Amino acid sequence: MYPDLDPCLHDEMVVATFKGPPSECCENKKMERKPSGRRRVFVQTDTGCVLGMELDRCDNAHTVKRKLQVAFNVPTQESSLICGDMVLKNDLSVVRNDSPLLLTKTFLHRSSSTPCLSPTGRDLQQRDQGGPIEVIGCSDMFAGAKQLVKDIMKAIKVGIEPIPIHGGLGGAYYFRNSNGENVAIVKPTDEEPYAPNNPKGFVGKTLGQPGLKRSVRVGETGFREVAAYLLDHDHFANVPCTALVKVRHSIFNVNDRVNGSMQHNKKQISKIASLQQFIPHDFDASDHGTSSFPVSAVHRIGILDVRILNTDRHAGNLLVRKLEGSGRFDQVELFPIDHGLCLPESLEDPYFEWIHWPQASIPFSDDELDYIYNLDPFRDSDMLKMELPMIREACLRVLVLCTIFLKEAAAFGLCLAEIGEMMSREFQGHEEEPSELELICIETKKQLDQEELFSFEAEVVDKDVIQFELDCEDQDLNLNTKVEEKPSVLSPFQVGARNGVVRNTLCKLEESVMEEDENGSQGELPPLGSDEYNGVGNGVPNVSQLSLSVKNTRAGEKGRQQSGIKQKSGFLAGTSSGNTTVNDLPASSSFVKLTDMDEDRWNQFLESFQRLLIPAFFNCKQGNASKKQRQRLGTSCQF
Repeated sequence: MYPDLDPCLHDEMVVATFKGPPSECCENKKMERKPSGRRRVFVQTDTGCVLGMELDRCDNAHTVKRKLQVAFNVPTQESSLICGDMVLKNDLSVVRNDSPLLLTKTFLHRSSSTPCLSPTGRDLQQRDQGGPIEVIGCSDMFAGAKQLVKDIMKAIKVGIEPIPIHGGLGGAYYFRNSNGENVAIVKPTDEEPYAPNNPKGFVGKTLGQPGLKRSVRVGETGFREVAAYLLDHDHFANVPCTALVKVRHSIFNVNDRVNGSMQHNKKQISKIASLQQFIPHDFDASDHGTSSFPVSAVHRIGILDVRILNTDRHAGNLLVRKLEGSGRFDQVELFPIDHGLCLPESLEDPYFEWIHWPQASIPFSDDELDYIYNLDPFRDSDMLKMELPMIREACLRVLVLCTIFLKEAAAFGLCLAEIGEMMSREFQGHEEEPSELELICIETKKQLDQEELFSFEAEVVDKDVIQFELDCEDQDLNLNTKVEEKPSVLSPFQVGARNGVVRNTLCKLEESVMEEDENGSQGELPPLGSDEYNGVGNGVPNVSQLSLSVKNTRAGEKGRQQSGIKQKSGFLAGTSSGNTTVNDLPASSSFVKLTDMDEDRWNQFLESFQRLLIPAFFNCKQGNASKKQRQRLGTSCQF
């Protein structure tokens, strides 16, 4: 099921920027490549320009910036070099071969106090001398993309140029082969909606800022397209071959006001882009009725969408191709495309077009259940870290959580439609309510906070008792004298007040429901672990009760988020070697944040999360017969 991650196929057309052999991937059973003397990286400015370079052992962030300054004739002093979540400083040992890096700067205009340097003879050798198209990555999974690159290069040499695609919100281009046939679609990351070089007027942000969806940053949809392809093990869902590339061509858009004097040298500007195989097709799913599509095809695409929390699965990004010699709709193939809005940095409201298709209500087949059973979210996470080193930890946590949810739900007997419903939010009037998946996560966090509080209280009590016993041993006690003072043991609320421990806002869930009971509405939540939890005695509140209580506490929670208050454990692990982590995205309508936990707490969260799933699935099964149709808001975005 999983790709062979050890061998590295080196593209014949890739030319090293500096002297020396190209980097090689070394065999390692732990899925980590051994560092070599030289590593090829691709550094992208926040305005979209890209420079391919090879790192020496002596290179640091300063030398990388100097090379960019010489190559692009722009100042780089007020800037930071970023790889995924990490801000790089002097130590670049964490940067692996074929890593895309992002250079962000404070000012977009040239500073008179930081003049650009004139290139020397040695500097001229440091300019990017790579091929017009280079595949970023060396997995066997990219062998098909490398063959596409060869076909495209042959076509360009004989004068067959790419063609811009006029539809959608972002820049996209058909690249063709020597016969003039479309073979690939290339989407530069700096031409996405809101990106600096968007050709259709949707500009205004730099790379790395929140995009169309606040949990997906501008310039980061490309690697999500690749992630969806890499996660489609055994081509189970038919995701077309996709890879990240560094590509240079004069057809790409470069906005004058962003890049200034670089416009005249437009032909020499390289970009990082996603390259996806073009699939010849007859129509997309929005052009014809969907009820006759094969059940297995819908299930397989739905399984992938659930794993990656796809927030943009509309009928327009499902390609339909008739099988040869058949005019029937049930004899077609489906190809899912456009996965740039999957793997958000926090739990979002997904958009599953198939959720109300009849195929989604049919139980999974044995083959589909076997495939789901064999999924390993932790191995998937490790694989993406290696193949896409720029991917953020928050995205990986969403992948792990949603895959665990899928595996447990399928094993319990839920169908695809039921799983999709549990992941989707409801709209009550004009307000968005958390999904049942999010409610489970909220309850999991609340229980962890309670356990942590109880553990802290017990520790404080133990320390008080020990100190009292030591004091008693040191004193010469008079047994005939009445003891006037007794050691005091703090109550839980006193401990919290005296030691500055503040209860998490989620702990107010039960309190809000109790208040409603006093006002004559809903009853209070049963005690944790009681048999009143819908007949399941393991401490999971009814989803409707949780939804009601979350509604009452959400306004206060959002206010605190917007004022900049962070959770006490709000940091990411892995900031060694003097490098720091990049700030999280600004607060949005997310009900659950997964990056406010360190590694230990994250593992505890997953264990507790799994324990709470079975009762939630039971509630789902019990409530499906009487549950109303969900009121959902379409959020599809075509690029």
